[in-house]
Amino acid sequence: MNALLLWLEGPLQSWGSDSRYGNRTSLPFPTRSGVLGLLCCAAGRGGEQREWLARMAEHTQTVRAYARRLDEKPYLPPLLTDFHMVGSSYDEKDPWQTLMVPKTSEGKPPVGSGAKMTFRHYLQDMAFACVLTLPGEEARSLADALTHPVWELSLGRRNCPPSERIGRGVFASEEEALCAADALAAAKNRIPTLTVRDGAHEDGDEVWTLRDVPLCFGTAKRYRERHVTLYR
Repeated sequence: MNALLLWLEGPLQSWGSDSRYGNRTSLPFPTRSGVLGLLCCAAGRGGEQREWLARMAEHTQTVRAYARRLDEKPYLPPLLTDFHMVGSSYDEKDPWQTLMVPKTSEGKPPVGSGAKMTFRHYLQDMAFACVLTLPGEEARSLADALTHPVWELSLGRRNCPPSERIGRGVFASEEEALCAADALAAAKNRIPTLTVRDGAHEDGDEVWTLRDVPLCFGTAKRYRERHVTLYR
C-alpha cells in the first residue's frame, strides 16, 4: 500500500455533500465523491464506474486543510455566496433563446418566466492536502493520470479551477505524504487548521456523518453514508 498525495488549492472551491436545487452549500473540506470524481476526470473514466468505485471505497482518505498565515494565526475567509438567476431575461420569441429557459418535467413551457433562483456557496483561498492510501500500482497509475489529465480538473464545481498542480506524487505511507504536505504549506505561508480522517474516533473534536461515498456515477448517481472525525 502507498499514499497518493493531492494538493487542492485555488481561489474558489465548493464541495457539496447533500445540497441540491436552490441552495448549494459547501463543506469546509473536500468530499469523498468530489475527490473520486476529480480522479475519474484525470483518468478519463466515464459512465457509472461501479466496480472501480467499489474498490476505491475500501481505501482510506485523509484531508488536511491549510489557511493563510496572518499575524501567526490562520486567516479563514468567509464563505462566498453567489446569487444566480437561471433562465431569466430570455426572449421567448427567439427559438434559440427559448432553449435556455427551464422547462417542466414534460418539456412544456413553464408558468411565467421560468426563472429559477439559486444560491451557491464557495470556500475562498483555501488549500487542502488529500491523501489516499491505495495499492501501489493504482496509486502510480492515478499519479500519472493527474500529470496528464484526460479531462479538465476542477475543485468541486466546474467553475473552480485549481491554481496549483494537483498531483504531488506517491509516498510510502500516509505520514510521509502529510509531512510533505506540511512542508509545502509552510513554503506557501499556510498553516494547518483541520484534519479529517475516515471513521469515528474518540480522540477527535467532532464526528460527522456524510452521504458522500459514491456507489455509481453517471446519470443516476447513488451514494452511501460514512463517518468522519474532525481534528481542529
